[in-house]
Amino acid sequence: MAICSTAFEVLGKAQAKALGYADLPISIVPHPFGRHNRTEIRELANKCVADIVALSNGQMGGNSAEKIHANVRASSVQLPDDMEELNRVYRERGWTDGLPIMPPIADKVQAMVDYVGRAPGEIVSCIAPGFGAATIELIAANALMAGCNKEHLPVLIAAVEAVAARELNLQSIQVTTNPAAVLLIANGPMVQKLGMNCGINCLGQGNWANAVLGRALRLILQNIGGAAPGLMDRSTHGQPGKYSFVCPENELQSPWEPYHVERGFRAEQSTVTVVGAEGTLNMNAHSKKADELLRIFCETLAHPTSNDYRMGGGNPWVILGPEHAAVLHGVGLTKADVKQRLWEDSKMRASRLSGIDMQRMQWERQPELGEVAPDAMIPICKSPDDIGILVSGGPGTHSVFVPSFGITKSVTREVVFPE
Repeated sequence: MAICSTAFEVLGKAQAKALGYADLPISIVPHPFGRHNRTEIRELANKCVADIVALSNGQMGGNSAEKIHANVRASSVQLPDDMEELNRVYRERGWTDGLPIMPPIADKVQAMVDYVGRAPGEIVSCIAPGFGAATIELIAANALMAGCNKEHLPVLIAAVEAVAARELNLQSIQVTTNPAAVLLIANGPMVQKLGMNCGINCLGQGNWANAVLGRALRLILQNIGGAAPGLMDRSTHGQPGKYSFVCPENELQSPWEPYHVERGFRAEQSTVTVVGAEGTLNMNAHSKKADELLRIFCETLAHPTSNDYRMGGGNPWVILGPEHAAVLHGVGLTKADVKQRLWEDSKMRASRLSGIDMQRMQWERQPELGEVAPDAMIPICKSPDDIGILVSGGPGTHSVFVPSFGITKSVTREVVFPE
């Protein structure tokens, strides 16, 4: 059985069906909880207990679970040749992100699979929340729909491996009410090989490789993972990064070692890093003084609506513009020094949180922080190493703060291109 609030009833039923338990009984609790007093909460809890007892006794529907069979080969579907009509069918079946798609014609899918030299039915990972099998050919099909070419497939295979890693917490990212999306960071020679944009407007529109890789990953998360908006994707508002969210590092403009080298890879290796991100915030600061610049950044990071501060298990990122990175490096600061300063000076007074959020923070971070008084200074994450630093973008006195989902860690995987 499952227990869901009314806001997540659709998700509960959809995920149960995706996992082969279409008739799974669900106990429903009215949502939201925050507007109820203690007496009303007690009444809701008692009803929930009664439902659980009834469900356990088989009084509210059975559990005729269907056995899950992994269909590791994609099936062919006959669709109209007319592009307008074809896109209408894709919209009706929920196979698109709302934008026009290119049809994944069978011979083109096969050509893409042949390029990487792997079996079409090979399962790379299973994608939450529906835990669909992401096979090589299904990844290729979604890549073609997004406008990718064959050289993009190795990047997506590595990204699919990365998003399935436990520490990213994709299950929660895909179904939360938060505006969480997966940010894809690119490092190494592939940035130049694929013509990716790591300079001016690197997080924006205009670059084909950036756009189609981010879009293809989103289609994979939706079509294979089952996180369709309104069904298993329960985000209250969502965010534009759910269309495409890619940022290559501007390694030539960075005064420090590239991020993937920091993670233990060689400079000549290409990697993708996936991040559970909650959006972007511009940090426009014209100061040429490192201490002042860091102070401004730290004051920006500290905000009382942050999942990072409340949950403490996150991985917030600062994407430094090259000009800001040069200021910090110019006074001898290493990347580790910058992380330490950001972590120390962005601590926020616990009482800045709302009353209920402070209680939740005290509960969730108690193993890490112990008892937390209202005047205690709370760090944004568990350690300075949990803060990600990336140098990217073009000229200008701008950097970007990327808050995290709060219970997620970034994951890096090597991209292997065929020889």
